[in-house]
Amino acid sequence: MASDSAQVRSRRRGSIDVVDAKVAVDLATAQSYSENVFLFIPNLIGYSRIILAGVALHYMSFHPKYCTLAYGISCLLDAADGHAARLLGQTSKFGAVLDMVTDRCTTSALLCYLSSAYPNYTLGFQFLITLDFASHYMHMYSSLVTGSRSHKTVKSDVSYILSLYYNPTLLFLICAGNEMFFVALYLMKWVHIPLWHSLGLSPSTSLIFSLTWPQLMAYLCGPVCALKNVINLVQLWKASKILVGVDLAERASAREEEISKAKKT
Repeated sequence: MASDSAQVRSRRRGSIDVVDAKVAVDLATAQSYSENVFLFIPNLIGYSRIILAGVALHYMSFHPKYCTLAYGISCLLDAADGHAARLLGQTSKFGAVLDMVTDRCTTSALLCYLSSAYPNYTLGFQFLITLDFASHYMHMYSSLVTGSRSHKTVKSDVSYILSLYYNPTLLFLICAGNEMFFVALYLMKWVHIPLWHSLGLSPSTSLIFSLTWPQLMAYLCGPVCALKNVINLVQLWKASKILVGVDLAERASAREEEISKAKKT
């Protein structure tokens, strides 16, 4: 236990205890134009995502085409900012948090609308919002206190499932499928023409062609959404265990220090 507490302390010194908060504020205030983290290309992409999300929210209740277009572009740019950060060497803690906060708020805003569109399922949407925020907040915090440079860096010995999930390609596919499911639910309130009619076919008794295209998209992406939320549960549980482990290590360290002081006196 003593070695565990020492390891926790060394990792924290290497990540979150290096810069004092006042020093950090002064550095951010005095940063030059050539090295202004606020103006990094990935962060500019992040700001554009926020603007597009605002546009989507504005049109959400009365113009589904504009809303879906703005929302879709905002989600696609989620992959572009990370790629740009790695390509340009402009990764930053601010950018990582901006990206996560934008994701959480954008999805939650859509789920709030779906709660009003499908009032019988309001409790379910509220649960999804709560799980999404809780799992990501606790995961981010557990990453910080254990000295990880990124919340997306998860070793397989910590969680094999999360190490697979945070593979960039798989992460994009699962998040895209999750968002497409919610967008499909949104569009189901606006599109009521079955596929056979949209494709210019004769009336069909086939179940697939009797669906609207948003309904078909919802059926296809529903399993991905379910998978995403199972992973959120895993993420929440693993983060909880990590935080409890850090607590135990720090409490053991505090007891050791008390014993050491008692022996000296």
